Order: sequence, then C-alpha cells, then structure tokens
Amino acid sequence: MRVGIASTGYGDSDFVVEAERLGADSVWIAETWGGDAFTPLAFLAARTTRIGLATGIAQLGARTPSNLAMTAMSMQALSSGRFRLGIGTSGPQVMEGWYGVRFSAPVRATRETIEIMRRIARGDRLAHDGASYQIPLPDGQGRPMRSQLPSCDIPIYVAALGPRNLELTGELADGWLGNAFVPEHAEAFLAPLRAGAAKAGRTVADLDLVMPVAVEFTDDVEEAAARHARGYAFTIGAMGSKGQNFYTAAFARQGFAEEVEEVQVLWLAGRREEAADRVPLELGLKTNLLGPPSMVAERVRLYADAGITTLQAKLSGDLTERLDTLAQLLDVIAEMRGSTV
Repeated sequence: MRVGIASTGYGDSDFVVEAERLGADSVWIAETWGGDAFTPLAFLAARTTRIGLATGIAQLGARTPSNLAMTAMSMQALSSGRFRLGIGTSGPQVMEGWYGVRFSAPVRATRETIEIMRRIARGDRLAHDGASYQIPLPDGQGRPMRSQLPSCDIPIYVAALGPRNLELTGELADGWLGNAFVPEHAEAFLAPLRAGAAKAGRTVADLDLVMPVAVEFTDDVEEAAARHARGYAFTIGAMGSKGQNFYTAAFARQGFAEEVEEVQVLWLAGRREEAADRVPLELGLKTNLLGPPSMVAERVRLYADAGITTLQAKLSGDLTERLDTLAQLLDVIAEMRGSTV
C-alpha cells in the first residue's frame, strides 16, 4: 500500500516538500474551475526530487488530445520521468458551464483521447479517424505529424465511476482514480474493471488503484463521521443534475439508492441543511480513514483487501497538523508491513 497526498498546489509547496521527506509516494493536484493542474506540478518538479507528480484530474474537453499529450510529455521531461496523468470527463455542469464544450459521448472521447495520446508519446505520426476526433481534419490542409519531443511513457490514470467508464479503465489505463468508494461494496467497481482488464488480456492487479480518503486520527469517531457525511450533501446534490449524477449513481450501486435519492431531492429543493442531515453516517465513516490508530489500521486493511494500491490522503489543518497526520498514517501502514498491505 502506497500513500499519496492531495494538494491544491498553490502556496502548498512546503507541505509537499516535507511530505516527500516523510515518504509520500505521490502528490495529486486537481483542476475544477479554478487553477489548472499542470502549472503547480511544474513548480513542484523543481522543488522535489523523488515524489510522483500527478494530475488528479485534468479535465478532458478542456484541451485537445494533442495539447494534452504535449503538456504531459513536457511534464515528463521536466520531472525526470515522475509525471502521471490523471484524466476525467468531469460533468456537463463544468464542461458546458465553464469551458463551453458539449458534454457528449464521454466514454468514447476518453477512449479516443488515450489512443491519440499514446500514439503521440510513442513518436508515431498522428493520424486518427474517430467519431470524437479526426486528425488531421479530412477536409482541411493538415497532414499527419510526429511530435518533436523524444518518445516517452506517460502513465495514464482514469477517474471513473460508471460501469462503462470503469470497464474502459480496466482495458486501457495504467491506473484507476476512484471515489465514492466503500470497501465493503468494492465489487460494484471491481467487476467492470475486471471485465475491461480481461479484454486486454490482463488483470486488475496490473493497474494502480488510487482511492482518495480523508484521514483524521480522533477518538470522537461519531463527530468526524457525521462531519464528513454532511460534506457529501454537496456531492450528492450539486455535482450533477437530477438525471445525471455519477456520485449518486455510484452510491446507489453500493446499496444506498433510497438514502442518496432523498438527499438529492432535499438539496435540489433548496433544503440544504436537511439534505446534509440525511446523509447516512456510514458514508462519512466508511469512505474515509477516521478514528484512533487501531481503527484506521482496520480500514486500511479493508482497502488493501479490496485491491486498492494507493491511498490519496486528504489532510486538513495547518502545515504541522497535516504533516503530523501523514506521519502517523505512514507509521500505521509501516506497522502493518509483512502482511498483505
């Protein structure tokens, strides 16, 4: 089991430098409708020497596949091979409301983006005749071109929650970026991942399975679980529409359909405090690492048994508090070495 860290990347470099010193395996920076993910990673590449540098995630549709490949290859060159590209389609609210790009056929667009990027990174001449992308344009003056950068390997991770995207991830990606994941119901995600991997003649064990988890060492487990459960009200109610919310659907496939539907209805009706009160405590508790060290160790074991290979730790507090929590988590896992973790 490896431990990565989530970071904003902005004003956070001291934390990342110290996290590398403590033994963190990777740092993951997301982009939504704020700063981009690549610029802070390039800055961190100059301040660190070992830690993996990953987007978690870069949004498809914000860049063409060729531009995404150019950026990823540049990052790989600047970081001496430490870069990992996490990609995801986001959702229609962000794609259409922020980027002005239609959110259509996301699974197909993901497949074609990976195919185009891999072709560019290998050093092949770029020619792609797909339903989402046609390069060169068939009615234009362009011609197939080859990247001027040296060929390189770009590990590609896909953020996936729905069955079709999970199957695609199992088939094509180097890693999976999960979310809304309860280890006790891991099969809701692993079954389609496994089916996709089988198509490519491999197994889920060939992928790095990355799971974001909030980490808090506390004796007041109920308070922490309730606080994190309430935080899911926004995810369930606002991160999508009534008819299309990938997080809500993922929780529903894990046995929480009635509960998340009620939360979503309340949120969309403007009754946000009530919505937060209705999120099951179990979601806050079982999708994170909360409690005293012994309880955290038990939860880590469940993640490991489910096949998760990297925990992306989301840490709160000031610099010292975050580093102390990270150090304690690494100590807990170190004590579990020699077992299956």
